[in-house]
Amino acid sequence: MPRIDEELKSRFESEQHKAMLNVMFTAGWFRSRQVELFKPFGISPQQYNILRILRGAKDRMNMHCVKERMIDRAPNATRLTDKLIAKGLVERERCEEDRRVVYVRISEKGLAMLDQIDERNRAVEQGGMDRLSPADAAELNRLLDAWRG
Repeated sequence: MPRIDEELKSRFESEQHKAMLNVMFTAGWFRSRQVELFKPFGISPQQYNILRILRGAKDRMNMHCVKERMIDRAPNATRLTDKLIAKGLVERERCEEDRRVVYVRISEKGLAMLDQIDERNRAVEQGGMDRLSPADAAELNRLLDAWRG
């Protein structure tokens, strides 16, 4: 992959400005790869994120907790979840004590789909993840965490 200045055919005000644009450009690059990966499964990257969160929860969660854990905190998380429910990938349950509270959990069908996606994802990721050593990845994580403050 070409360097960011070659890719964007641009000059930058500073290394910090270049880094910010590089992160944004790279995030877009990852997003487009994800869209292609999830397309055969009929889900979006945000829906995949919801499924991963629910798998990790191991039990039901209320929608507020799901939204808090999302990478891309979409305001339409409930609508995205409704689509997953319609596909049978997520199950909904109302709280008996407070009918306003809605719980969701991943279904067996959703777990099976994630297993398939994980298998394909490992093959796809190997092509890119091995470009960074574990030490480089740790340093990148440290830098990104420091940047967010």
